[in-house]
Amino acid sequence: MLNYYLRMAWKSLRRTPGLSLLMISGIGLGISACIVTLTVFHAMSGNPIWWKNRVLYAVTLDSRSAHAKTPKDDGPRDELNYRDATYLFTSHIPKHRTLMTLLMGAIAGAPGQVRPLPVFTRATTSGFFQMFDVPFQYGGPWNAAADQGPAPVIVLSAHENEKLFGGRDSVGKALLWNRHRFRIVGVLAHWDPQPRFYDLTGAGSGDFGKPENAFIPFQWAPTLHIWPAGMLECRHSAPGATYASLLSSDCGWIEMWAELANAAARRRYLAFINAYTALQQTTGRFKGLLDNRLWTVSQWLRAHHVISERSRMLVALAFALLTVCLINTVGLLLAKFLRSAPLLGVRRALRARRGQIFAQHLIEAAVLCTLGSALGLALGVAGLKGVRLLYAHSSAAYGKLAHFDPLGMLWALGLCIVATLVAGFYPALRAGRVTPAAYLKSQ
Repeated sequence: MLNYYLRMAWKSLRRTPGLSLLMISGIGLGISACIVTLTVFHAMSGNPIWWKNRVLYAVTLDSRSAHAKTPKDDGPRDELNYRDATYLFTSHIPKHRTLMTLLMGAIAGAPGQVRPLPVFTRATTSGFFQMFDVPFQYGGPWNAAADQGPAPVIVLSAHENEKLFGGRDSVGKALLWNRHRFRIVGVLAHWDPQPRFYDLTGAGSGDFGKPENAFIPFQWAPTLHIWPAGMLECRHSAPGATYASLLSSDCGWIEMWAELANAAARRRYLAFINAYTALQQTTGRFKGLLDNRLWTVSQWLRAHHVISERSRMLVALAFALLTVCLINTVGLLLAKFLRSAPLLGVRRALRARRGQIFAQHLIEAAVLCTLGSALGLALGVAGLKGVRLLYAHSSAAYGKLAHFDPLGMLWALGLCIVATLVAGFYPALRAGRVTPAAYLKSQ
């Protein structure tokens, strides 16, 4: 019976090629717009390290006074000052913890290198690589002892290693970073979390930019007196003109993350943080109510409004377009089905059941929507490619995230089912309710 209905549907579509093409094109256009916007929206809203969402926490302290807080505040600032960060780092409650800041550096001394190569550099601790599951192509991260020295070691990204050493294993080789000799201990494999969840301050290449191309132990920043290239937020005092004044100031410039294995570890570490800030209150700091927080990755992404209102609006507009296309398809299908009402009246008089008439026309709508979905999928792939080309030289996130993946097939399948039910159900239902007596005389 299904084969019969499919043959009938195909013959019906061929009898009205222009109308059929119009409906297929409308459905395809609406579905392609949804595929493009949903693919980008999903990539922007996704948690790139979801499997650790309940164990990774961004650490923030609230140094605002009570009268300085407003209802619109999202919470404490992202960055810690040097004094607070280094103290919290001494706790061994977390399984791993890391401090980090963004620096500007210049790399020289590679074979055949003519001039120094400027690179964004992340000064961090060894826990960074274990916490965030950073993959390595060659070598590995430095150890905890190298954090204390600090040892002159450096980790390069795969991209940087390709430029400097042609992609060969460079572990053990030496190069100059800001005119200081460093030894390469590791080269990353491809690692490009989107969004760049571990640093959402917008510094460097932005929330959806590439990770840094070089990583060195965190203590090299104060050792070499290198000012941060990222966010430097001072609420109560200026950083001063000297590096020593920066270290002693309340200016925030260090991000901290901790990996806490379970809820008990989280409670213990938060109690440790609260005890520290309560002690600092006795010295005149942290004058307001304590609002220290441990943010999961998903909470961190939401708090930073990673998904812009523009992206949400584009998704809404795409679905509005699909809705308009489906409404037009409903009208066209209804007109087409009711035009064949005399024939349907005869079939009903010959004891064809309403369910059979309904099923035949619903399958015709399904064939129509399937063809429209296939066209929408093809247009969606082309649309994503067009977005990549349009934003190829832009810092906007759309170009980086507009990549077709199997999720696009699921969007197309789901939208095809929805389109069939929305566009085909009512016209097929009306066709099944044709009264035979009204058309028998005319036949």
